[in-house]
Amino acid sequence: MTELVDRPGAGRVFEGQRRVRLADVSPAGRLRLDAAARFLQDLSADDTADAALPDAEAWVVRKTVIEVGAFPRYLEPLRLATWCSGTGSHWAERRISIVGDQGGAIEAATTWVHFDAGSGRPSRIPAGFDEIYGEASGGRRVKARLDHPDPPDDARARFAWPLRFTDFDVLGHVNNAACWQVVEEAMSARRELRAPLRAEAQHRTAIERGAGVEVTVADADAGLQVWATADGQIALTARVARA
Repeated sequence: MTELVDRPGAGRVFEGQRRVRLADVSPAGRLRLDAAARFLQDLSADDTADAALPDAEAWVVRKTVIEVGAFPRYLEPLRLATWCSGTGSHWAERRISIVGDQGGAIEAATTWVHFDAGSGRPSRIPAGFDEIYGEASGGRRVKARLDHPDPPDDARARFAWPLRFTDFDVLGHVNNAACWQVVEEAMSARRELRAPLRAEAQHRTAIERGAGVEVTVADADAGLQVWATADGQIALTARVARA
């Protein structure tokens, strides 16, 4: 299980601000998980751009953990902070903390894999990374291993997920934040899944344009599990449970 480590006492911590807007919330006015994932993604991109990190765009999300103490609400001002919380040979973990002025509280960790733009294959963390983020990570080593199970053979809750032009990013894949819409769709039928909760998403492979995507949902202890299969191959797995 991914550990959400505390904010470091020394090293680079990048901060930002945001307000929860209309397109970010559910009909009940809470921040949706796909919008929260977009906040994490945007803050991370702002940090790497500000740090002038080499190959700043050559990173893809492998897995994300989001712990919601209390969901931020519509129009709530948010204070965000991010720092590097660990590294591996070809990947790095980024912690993000979101605190709302009205009690919203989210802690998250995202594992990003560095890749070679030419081959599209994972490559070692670029030179200069440790000089920028090493002090904050404190030498902590992390793994990028995925550990969610495959869907059960008898799972009956299945539905098609039609892909839209707006789901895709500049890499030509369904964006990480858009993938969380599948989780929100599954949660809409589980009204008991309220904060505090822990949600995890893991990406086994990218979802390409033109793929036929089927979503499977199964009950789990105090929550649910979700799988998105693209052209017969499991691409996304997720689970949500009360904390």
